[in-house]
Amino acid sequence: MLLNIPIITRMVGLITLICGVSMIPSCIISFMQDSPEVIRGFLMSVIPVTALGGFLYFYGKFRTKNESFKVRDGYFAVSICWVSVSIAGALPYILSGTTDNFIDAIFESVAAFTTTGTTVLNSSALPYSIALWKAVSHWLGGMGILVFAIAILPALGVSGLKMASAETPGPSFNKVKNKVSESMKTLYLIYITFTATEFILLLLGGMPVFDSVINTLGSISTSGMASNPGGIAAFSSLYIESVITIFTFLASINFLLFYTVLQGKIKTIFKDTELRVFAGILFGAFILNSIALFVTGTYPSLAESMRASIFQTVAFSTTSGYYIADYTLWPVFSQTILFCLMIIGGCAASTCGSFKVIRVIILFKLIIRGFRKRLHPRSVVAVRIGNNVVPADTVSSITSFTMFYITVYFVTALVMSLDNLDMTTTLSAATGILSNTGLAFGDLGPSSNFSIFSPGIRLFSSFMMIVGRLELYTILLLFTPYFWTGEN
Repeated sequence: MLLNIPIITRMVGLITLICGVSMIPSCIISFMQDSPEVIRGFLMSVIPVTALGGFLYFYGKFRTKNESFKVRDGYFAVSICWVSVSIAGALPYILSGTTDNFIDAIFESVAAFTTTGTTVLNSSALPYSIALWKAVSHWLGGMGILVFAIAILPALGVSGLKMASAETPGPSFNKVKNKVSESMKTLYLIYITFTATEFILLLLGGMPVFDSVINTLGSISTSGMASNPGGIAAFSSLYIESVITIFTFLASINFLLFYTVLQGKIKTIFKDTELRVFAGILFGAFILNSIALFVTGTYPSLAESMRASIFQTVAFSTTSGYYIADYTLWPVFSQTILFCLMIIGGCAASTCGSFKVIRVIILFKLIIRGFRKRLHPRSVVAVRIGNNVVPADTVSSITSFTMFYITVYFVTALVMSLDNLDMTTTLSAATGILSNTGLAFGDLGPSSNFSIFSPGIRLFSSFMMIVGRLELYTILLLFTPYFWTGEN
């Protein structure tokens, strides 16, 4: 078994080069706002990362003789690119003295690029340049996930995402795959337009420029990074909360739907089953949470209950991880709803993480089919999304993915339990890591972070954040013997 090393090297070099160049704005800010130690940290990061990225790119380009890119090459390249950029992105944290050790630097970098949004640092003490670099990493990670979900996964035959456009008359994954360059440019434009629009709206809401930049990059990537240690609640503005809620929701929608809208097929977005179910889940959770918060006296008025409910409901469901209240003090009923939303996540081919709504839809349709088969054993009942039949191999793939997801989750929780924290903290932390939400309950509420775990568990959590972001199979496949012994 041979990998196309030159072309993989070229890809790693390009990603590393982009990472190095993206550090330049933060480096400039460090000269304007931060201490000499932070300035040195960025200089010692920008120069070598950019130089190494450039060298690997051109070395791979000149050495490439065979442009063929097999499925195995794709899995390996995607995995090594995410690991490489996470290591490169960790340099500013450790070299600036922001973190005390490289494990924490890796954790911060991985949390940023996977848009998990969690931390082991005291955000109130972050230098301006480090805060900006973390936000930029979030934004790049969100864009990287779009590339991964829309351009790379379909090419690798990962059917878990092919179902996302099962009933849409717009561009199928095959069409996008055949015009990757053109479609990705359009998706980049959508992503950048959303970013610019939200930035302007936050400025109009009275938010300072730097805060607007940080919160925009954090919300459009659904990472949940806030510029203030007190979260979005520190601004005490319904307008700002509304803007962030709207854009995190937009970022959690299948970006292929925006692609179809630009093609003039506006009705497509209203016919999409996944989006309608997603909106229904959000609305139902919002109503239930609002009632629970008001009836239990958590908030004195229904209006305040609704305000907190809609924000936290969207934050958990879109895996953005924002907060405007200490949700660990909410009724257990409400916390359970939020926990379920964190597992379900948003739509496929979006910047959010977790299980994805489309898989939940198909699983429920499988359950319904099971009931019908009990009554009519000889009947042939197809699983449908809209008016289209979901192929049997796709249904089988989702079933196996579900079992694998549950297995990986329990293994993650088991490993994290080695730190002997309470069960609520451990189980919710495992969910927050694997779903890339970054939120958790118990001892990991808004006032705490993952520094309560030991260094070994933090390193393990970093790995699992990447695993969760890359849909499990992509990176775990590298640890199977067949990957290294197969012929294709």
